[in-house]
Amino acid sequence: MLAKLAATIVVAGALVAGLLLPWVGGPGLVARNSVSLLDALPVELTDETPAGPSRLLAADGTLITNFYEHNRTPVTSDQIADVMKQALVDIEDSRFYDHNGLDVQGTMRALMTNLAAGSVREGGSTLTQQLVKQTLLQTAKTPEAREAANAETVGRKLREARLALALEDTYSKDEILTRYLNIVYFGQGAYGIQAAAQRYFSVNATDLTVPQAAMLAGLVQNPGTDDPISNPENAVERRNQVLQRMHDLGHISAQELTDYTAQPVQVTPGLAPPNGCIDASIGGFFCAYAKDYLIGTLGLTQADLEKGGLTIQTTLRPDMQAAGDQAVLNTVGMGAPVVGVFDAIEPGTGHVLAMSVNRRFGCGDPAAGCESINFATIPTKGSGSTFKTFVAAAAMERGLPASHTITTPEPYTSRVYESYNPETRKIEPYKIGNVGSRYPNTLTMTQALYMSSNTYFLALEDALGAIRPAVEMAQRLGMNFDYSVTQTPAQQIIDENRPSFAFGTDGVSPLDLANAYATIAAGGVRCVPTPVLSITKPNGEPLTGEDGEPVVKGDRCEQVIEPGLAHTLNQMMRRDVEPGNRMQTGSRAYIPGHQIAGKTGTVNANDSVTFVGSTPEYTASVMVFRPRDNQSVGGYGGGKPASIWHDAMLPILSAQAPAAFQPADPRYAGRGVDAPPIGDRSSDGDDDRRRNRGSSTPPPAAPPAEPATPPADGPAPPAEPVTPPPAN
Repeated sequence: MLAKLAATIVVAGALVAGLLLPWVGGPGLVARNSVSLLDALPVELTDETPAGPSRLLAADGTLITNFYEHNRTPVTSDQIADVMKQALVDIEDSRFYDHNGLDVQGTMRALMTNLAAGSVREGGSTLTQQLVKQTLLQTAKTPEAREAANAETVGRKLREARLALALEDTYSKDEILTRYLNIVYFGQGAYGIQAAAQRYFSVNATDLTVPQAAMLAGLVQNPGTDDPISNPENAVERRNQVLQRMHDLGHISAQELTDYTAQPVQVTPGLAPPNGCIDASIGGFFCAYAKDYLIGTLGLTQADLEKGGLTIQTTLRPDMQAAGDQAVLNTVGMGAPVVGVFDAIEPGTGHVLAMSVNRRFGCGDPAAGCESINFATIPTKGSGSTFKTFVAAAAMERGLPASHTITTPEPYTSRVYESYNPETRKIEPYKIGNVGSRYPNTLTMTQALYMSSNTYFLALEDALGAIRPAVEMAQRLGMNFDYSVTQTPAQQIIDENRPSFAFGTDGVSPLDLANAYATIAAGGVRCVPTPVLSITKPNGEPLTGEDGEPVVKGDRCEQVIEPGLAHTLNQMMRRDVEPGNRMQTGSRAYIPGHQIAGKTGTVNANDSVTFVGSTPEYTASVMVFRPRDNQSVGGYGGGKPASIWHDAMLPILSAQAPAAFQPADPRYAGRGVDAPPIGDRSSDGDDDRRRNRGSSTPPPAAPPAEPATPPADGPAPPAEPVTPPPAN
């Protein structure tokens, strides 16, 4: 080590004597004509302070987590105790205020001191030179750049010397000292004086005492060897050397020296700030979604997050996140084999408000109750009859009103769609039945939707003539079918004309489902889901892209279906939740005094159950499913999911005045969203559909018989291929 230092000093001496002699004058080096004779300062050296961690904030400004490579919190000069500045200058560069970046006298003194001590006790470079080296080293973006910044070569020393002179010519001494204190490493993962003060003493840099400042100043040369937490004996010895130097230079008295050196090592270790989504204070899965959005959608890099010092304002509502977390855990225990997910989104903006999962985010060990898979966004299991809403929307857009009545036998056999029967090994007409025997044969579309009649919706698919309108409606509302692991591409569903689409058999993203229903709640305005409101740089200005425009563009929304159609659907789905609609399936989600539109869903074997509910201000999807097997989770979509929705939204809705959905549009409601059945006739053909819709006064008919207790929504059949598998 001493040989390396001696060699470095020889190199520095050669530089001074041979290259910089023309600019030497007086007691120190004076830079002349620096604009023309010295290298232009690289951008890394022109920033006033190094960037700190990027902060991910909730909508109310509270901290969710940080992203950083180095634990550093930049502070201004007046936020650093004067004794800290003095201790550092005294031990590292006592002639700091006299030289102009290079100090031959100080370098030779350091060599003699270190040779006498038998170890490196005093630095050979000026603080300005050290600032140059540390800045280039810590901002290096490639291994080659890092190696160049740390190489013991004449070329590196020459460049470092030139840049040190240029820095001195550009910035004040206090600015240089402040920047150095913000960038230097103090051990224990702490970069910069504020992080070090917090790590070792749990205080701010402005509150450091003389002994604390002396201890930190002594860490700069050997932070690992003199660490007061791991090596207290070394630390107190080094601290006392700094105190002695401060006394020798007249900055503390003899009595203060005696008092301070008599004190033992007194550390109060503090924790490092949270780093990454695994440390998120709330909404770990939302944090992971936001990070993926920042990188995958907005084009930021990991380095941007860890080194950019950005402030990222998100859409997360802590109150709704906390309510969702508690509601999920009230019904599905932490780390249980069954996954419970609650996703909330704001209709009309696409702002994602909460993502709750009965897991801790990050470790990837389900047995320990934590996950790295984001079940709140990834399609895993189907959502069952929630897809009937898409079929209803497509039918209404094609001219069939909410009062459109169909009579179906039990079970119902399609006249349009076919599927492969594994028992007969033949292509046969697609057939489906309801759960239980209490469903009326004759229903309006409204009744069929809130009762969740399977037979009605297969007949309604028959009325559409092909599955394409329903699939394209789902896409327009916000559903995606591009996750190859659990989803069939939309075009394949259309090409194969799969009738099982209405029954939600493929994997569904809970976020997609919430967003599609939010489109309906917003009067047909679909918005791209977003977790980010703004991103600002350390100087407070918006982060911009290559085009010079802010990377956060604002809400991205468009009208995708007629408002009247959406309003009518909301009124239809209110019948599934609000009192007075027997055989409804989502009554457990009801919160008195509030209008709530909802739909339940259950897949075969009951291994996935779902409820989606909306008010005019909020939409939330709840899915409870088994991610790794096909056992029943217990109950239907109107059970656990509806209960979770109720528990999550109760504290939110109770704290605000009720809001009302827009009334149904007569063009889509027909004779009303709650009209009784027209009669026993099935609207099998186009002529029948036109006659039923066009007649002014329907014949009187009694409402269908209803059981004393509401049934669960009908589970969906498994998806079936339209062509047989290869022969064995």
